[in-house]
Amino acid sequence: MKKAGILNRHLSGALAELGHGDGVLVCDAGMPIPQGPRVVDLAFRAGVPSFAEVVDGLLAELVVEGATAASEVREANPGAAKLLEGVFPELRLVSHERLKELSAGARLVVRTGEARPYANVLLRCGVFF
Repeated sequence: MKKAGILNRHLSGALAELGHGDGVLVCDAGMPIPQGPRVVDLAFRAGVPSFAEVVDGLLAELVVEGATAASEVREANPGAAKLLEGVFPELRLVSHERLKELSAGARLVVRTGEARPYANVLLRCGVFF
C-alpha cells in the first residue's frame, strides 16, 4: 500500500501512463467532459475536493511544461486565476469555448468537486530529464 502521494488507485494509475506532451484537464464539477479521454471523477460534494487541492496534488507528482486556462477565470473566479497565475507564470489564456475544444485532445480528465466557475486548466506533461 502506498503511504504518500495520490492514493486514489484510478488516478495514480492514469498518471503513471502519461507521457511527454500528453494533456491533463483538471476541471470543476460543471465542465463538459469530452468524449475520448480517460476520466477520473473525484467529485464527492460541491467543493470537495477543491480545484486547488487537486492541482496541488497533481503538481507534486507530474512534470508540467505548460498550462492553458479560460480567460474568463480572471473576472469570474479571481481566486482560481490567482492560483493558476502563481503556479504557472506562463499560463496561456484562451476563451472558454476554445478550452473546451482543446480539452477533447486531452489524454486524461480529472474532475474535481469545485463549484466555482472557470476552475479549469489543461496541463501539458513534460519530462523529468
